[in-house]
Amino acid sequence: MAPHAEPQFRLNDVTGTDSSSTKTEAVTSITATETSAPRLRTPNPPCTLLRVAGTSIVDPSGTPVILKGAGLGGHLNMENFITGYPGHEHEHRAAMASVLGPQKAQFFFDRFLHHFFTESDAEFFASLGLNCIRVPFNYRHFLDDQQPGVIKQSGFDLLDRIVSICGKYNLYVILDLHAVPGGQNQDWHSDSGLSRALFWDFRVFQDQVIDLWVEIAKHYAGNPVIAGYNPLNEPADPEHVRLIAWYERAEKAIRAVDADHILFIDGNTYAMDFSHFDTVLPNTVYACHDYAMLGFPIPGQAPYSGTEEQKAKLRRQFERKVKFMREKGVPIWNGEFGPVYADPRADKDAEATDRSRLGVLEEQLKIYADSDVSWSIWLYKDIGYQGMVYLDPESPYMKLVAPFVAKKQKLGLDFWGCMDKEGVKDVYGPFIQGLKAMIPEHLQDKKYPKIWTFDRQVERVVRECLLSEYMGWEFAELFEGKTEEELEELARSFRFEACVKRTGLNDVLREDAKASKEKAKNEGRV
Repeated sequence: MAPHAEPQFRLNDVTGTDSSSTKTEAVTSITATETSAPRLRTPNPPCTLLRVAGTSIVDPSGTPVILKGAGLGGHLNMENFITGYPGHEHEHRAAMASVLGPQKAQFFFDRFLHHFFTESDAEFFASLGLNCIRVPFNYRHFLDDQQPGVIKQSGFDLLDRIVSICGKYNLYVILDLHAVPGGQNQDWHSDSGLSRALFWDFRVFQDQVIDLWVEIAKHYAGNPVIAGYNPLNEPADPEHVRLIAWYERAEKAIRAVDADHILFIDGNTYAMDFSHFDTVLPNTVYACHDYAMLGFPIPGQAPYSGTEEQKAKLRRQFERKVKFMREKGVPIWNGEFGPVYADPRADKDAEATDRSRLGVLEEQLKIYADSDVSWSIWLYKDIGYQGMVYLDPESPYMKLVAPFVAKKQKLGLDFWGCMDKEGVKDVYGPFIQGLKAMIPEHLQDKKYPKIWTFDRQVERVVRECLLSEYMGWEFAELFEGKTEEELEELARSFRFEACVKRTGLNDVLREDAKASKEKAKNEGRV
């Protein structure tokens, strides 16, 4: 279901026309004027157009800039564990529309988007010394699957609002296309509703996304708030080479309308595999995602305690992912990483657990600081699992959805939000063993991505696709009969002023930013 219906313009009507260029120049001019106005309540210097120079990202004077920030996940690309629903965003929106009616459902999502990120969020973010926000967005804000030749102006309106707010607080923005037609990976966050990445099987999908990026690049060409474009989040091409060919085509098309902005290129297989990459693209930063399992509640795993062995493991896994960048002498951006945190209402050892997880984060930040790696932690805001800020458990929204979220945990519906599957072991254990008995053992790990076990392949299809779609209708029924006033109150639960700050996490990020600035000062880079 498309988040906004009007206004629209046809791709072949805007590409290369005077009206399009006038519109783009007007938006760019407005944004540039806003970003050059006096700034208040932000420690960051004004944004300038960035570029790549050797292993560094630099400003126009050639001074290195290290981008440090977080992903605005769950906003323009919603995710199940971030806001509570099961399954996939487009199914969630459709289920809500079936219960509330299209108009009221749209009202709720519009108000949700409004409250989720405001100037208060940007001001707080900048106050920590962070300087960059990665903005994931879903293609459906721009493209309608039933009208593939149309690009919706409303998508630009949504991004422009964020870019304008960030510009006021001297925060760079990296635009991250997190979900594309057909899905660029097999997981829930590409919002395909499937366990296959069909984007790689259909050239029409690939061309459609390049056309979209051309329009986005035209729109933001010359805008200093934009640090660059992240064309695909966590691509997972089973053949590897189709991804590389697509990157080459996308780079040429984008550079034809915007020669200046950096491209932030994710590796294959969820930004962890550069084994098939050979050459580097100009003015391009290469991105890995460096999640450490030591920061997650893996059953049977000893807590992180800072042993030399654990520290060596963290460094080893990072260096494996960035080997290509080291060899080619290009900048590194760690586009996602970060531990998850315990719920003190459910875990009596939550304080000790979080201390251990923050220890993982601190060690990772030290590793990145050793070679001035830019990074974006995952994530900024959620309902209490991983965010820098999270919804108050006593907020109207959490009071409404908390029992269902607990049920989701018990049923193991979300991969990211539930590592312990013991609660459904009696149901799925015999089923999976029965399936394995049907398939020769040497074929059970044949299916891509190879990092997934056979059990993971099954749970992705059965729990996270099929069962989650059924449960999505149950989740939507929680909103049945709500008035617009009640929906507004629920959406307001996502306001910064109503949220809880995760103090320990934010203190770690603040101290890292402070240390980074002190290091730059000592090296004469400020």
